[in-house]
Amino acid sequence: MSLSLLKTGVLLAFMTGIMVAMGGLIGGQTGMIIAFAIALVTNAISYWNADKIVLRMHGAQPVDARSAPEYYGIVADLARRAELPMPAVYVMHSAQPNAFATGRNPENSAVCASTGLLESLSRNEVAAVMAHELAHIRNRDTLIMTVSATIAGAISMMATMLQYSMIFGRNRNGAGSVIGTLAAALLAPLAAMLIQMAISRSREYNADRIGAEICGNPLWLASALHRIQAAARGIHMDTAERVPASAHMFIINPLFGGTFDNLFSTHPNTDNRVAALRELAREMNIASDGHEDRGSRPVSRSSAGPWDAGSSSSPADGLLRGGSRIPPRKDHRKRGPWG
Repeated sequence: MSLSLLKTGVLLAFMTGIMVAMGGLIGGQTGMIIAFAIALVTNAISYWNADKIVLRMHGAQPVDARSAPEYYGIVADLARRAELPMPAVYVMHSAQPNAFATGRNPENSAVCASTGLLESLSRNEVAAVMAHELAHIRNRDTLIMTVSATIAGAISMMATMLQYSMIFGRNRNGAGSVIGTLAAALLAPLAAMLIQMAISRSREYNADRIGAEICGNPLWLASALHRIQAAARGIHMDTAERVPASAHMFIINPLFGGTFDNLFSTHPNTDNRVAALRELAREMNIASDGHEDRGSRPVSRSSAGPWDAGSSSSPADGLLRGGSRIPPRKDHRKRGPWG
């Protein structure tokens, strides 16, 4: 059994125990049985469909070589360099520059970049970010990252149910509501703690290193991390704020503007990551003049219009040619998130 499968199994067992305990608080022995059944179904769905669930959480839409040739071409070339199967490629409509990878294995994986990332970063930086995400896929980090996000989200939902059950349920003398409130207040941090236990921050350093090797220049990723962090501090990502348990999946914590920033902080310090990348660049004899991406243009300047097809002086492997059009945001009010 691989380490990723073992860690995922342990995580699912812990999460199942928490859900059963919550069921007991809600409905006694009957509640425990019902919660156990729900946990089994949730675990199965999470293992086989967690990637789709996470993509839906963030309203991600698939793109291909016709709808986004430049972005898709970056991922295709990097996947060949990493000797990985071609992942599904998605775009999420968010002004905050960020990206994540998902999937239970390299054969069933996906990468997703925000429109903000494609609009504001250079081609070299986008390539470095996507190489980082492919490193997570190659390291099989995405299985436990994705499953933990969906299970923790389910536990948070059950914690809310528990709270309302205790307040409005059979215990009307006040004591039950106090217990329910305390239990709900403790369970969400417990879920976050389990995520932090299961997902070591060292995985980000490892993905940074391997991603830098895949794209060929650690300084591109160092520059991208600085830009993403600076922008993320001032731009909310609504989907991440609604589902903070998925924050660990992103290359930079998307919760800078939210109240759950510290609670769900599974990312190492960005300055430390950049320092490690600069040291790796020195080991690779790649010099820095302090302007790693001077002169290179963003992959996309408009989320609605065609991407600039002009040439660039940056050596992004000659892949980025042609125009692209990102699919427009779906009208959720009329047709639902996948209408």
